[in-house]
Amino acid sequence: METTIYKEVFFDASHRLLHYEGKCRNLHGHRWRVEVWLRGEPDSETGILVDFNVIKEVIERFDHQVILNREDPMVGCLEQFQPVVTTVGDPSSELLAGEIRRLLDAECHLTGTGARVTRIRVWESDTCCAGQVYEDQ
Repeated sequence: METTIYKEVFFDASHRLLHYEGKCRNLHGHRWRVEVWLRGEPDSETGILVDFNVIKEVIERFDHQVILNREDPMVGCLEQFQPVVTTVGDPSSELLAGEIRRLLDAECHLTGTGARVTRIRVWESDTCCAGQVYEDQ
């Protein structure tokens, strides 16, 4: 029987929006909150759909990182001192929601669980989030 699980994970990271005219064009940080729902058939032996720690580990790849558009000229400068997570496009909440979903779906596929992300929300503050729903899968 299909089941749905939910996990909430926090991480701290900085980013900037290269193509945005406003304060977010400057490098700044957030305490990000990610809410994710996954659906699928639990393992017949364990009854577990996806280990909650696996979800946490995937999302925490962004913890204490600088996240930048791969075209950002700041990437080369910062990489002289630390790793930089790069994205195709500006690392907005909307883009990060899609990227985290892709990483979680890939991890589920790799481990053979067959689980899939059906909903995700990425909060960059207590009052601002972006989300995606994939209920029709």
